[in-house]
Amino acid sequence: QVQLVESGGGLVQAGGSLRLSCAASGRTFSSYTMGWFRQAPGKEREFVGAVTRTGANTHYADSVKGRFTISRDNAENMAYLQMNSLKPEGTAVYYCAAVVRMYSEDAIRWDYWGQGTQVTVSS
Repeated sequence: QVQLVESGGGLVQAGGSLRLSCAASGRTFSSYTMGWFRQAPGKEREFVGAVTRTGANTHYADSVKGRFTISRDNAENMAYLQMNSLKPEGTAVYYCAAVVRMYSEDAIRWDYWGQGTQVTVSS
């Protein structure tokens, strides 16, 4: 089992950058594929991206490709989401997630979730 805690959210102007962090508990962090999702008010939870267990491969939603970067540090039990060129439509609660299987863009297939961190992008 793993517990996840996100941090780094806040208010940023359009075009700005933020870096979200996800701290994971437990000694088996490297056993999990890590992902990021976001949920805007009144909308379903949306896949943002994922990083494989070793960090060698990443996958992104088309809406963030080229602007967001996911990484992980298995020695520190940390995952990160670097967000550049933020847009107002990126305003949402951002969630860190973990799964023992291969990543999926379907939120229901993920095993563990953090509590989320709010990101607000002003125009």
